[in-house]
Amino acid sequence: TILVGDSLGNTILGYEDTIQVTMEDMIHHCAAVSRGIKNILLVCDMPFMSYQTSVYDAVVNAGRLMKEGHANMVKLEGGVEVAPQIEAIVKASIPVCAHIGLTPQSINAFGGFKIQGKTEAAARKLIEDAVQKAGATMVVLEGVPAKLATKITEMLDIPTIGIGAGAGCDGQVLVMQDMLAMNTDFTPKFVKPFADIGQQMSEAFKAYDSEVKANTFPDAAHSFSKSDCSDEYLAQLDEVFK
Repeated sequence: TILVGDSLGNTILGYEDTIQVTMEDMIHHCAAVSRGIKNILLVCDMPFMSYQTSVYDAVVNAGRLMKEGHANMVKLEGGVEVAPQIEAIVKASIPVCAHIGLTPQSINAFGGFKIQGKTEAAARKLIEDAVQKAGATMVVLEGVPAKLATKITEMLDIPTIGIGAGAGCDGQVLVMQDMLAMNTDFTPKFVKPFADIGQQMSEAFKAYDSEVKANTFPDAAHSFSKSDCSDEYLAQLDEVFK
């Protein structure tokens, strides 16, 4: 499975948060990813205010992600409060992935990026949110204590996908740029870099800049010579520059 997440606002588009991401942003990037994959489940985030306003808006925008973005499934943040939207989208034959716990589109309501479900009341709310009744096919648990995430996973028949929720979930997801150490401004506790691609990229850019300025690139091996051209072409060049 590949998730085209609204985190692309931070990692690719230079936005300060995911709230600024638009439907057009998501459609563009999802469609681009769809052209490069085969036999992979493609899940696309519904951006902020594309589903919260009404059930009608939720179905229309989910449909756009399927038709224009070529997604196979849509993901939206929230539990019980967006159950009517989930149910309506599913009735329109569009698979849905729910997302509970730390939901980035709600950071202003949360007061920042904070772990969810730390109190008994909050834990009960999360368990209540993690319902299958609305028809979600899977659910992402983000920023949830590991023990609670394991308990929710045991309660559900649908798969749980964890991010900062311990190893007890059915699957895991990480932002690509985080796992490749391409983001240096902020690294959440739950992120493990699996390669330092960011450093390699930086070194490559510096090496290119240095060689161009030193006039050592391009060298003969990376330039075209007469032996690469036909006699006819060379004769034409001679005529042009007479």
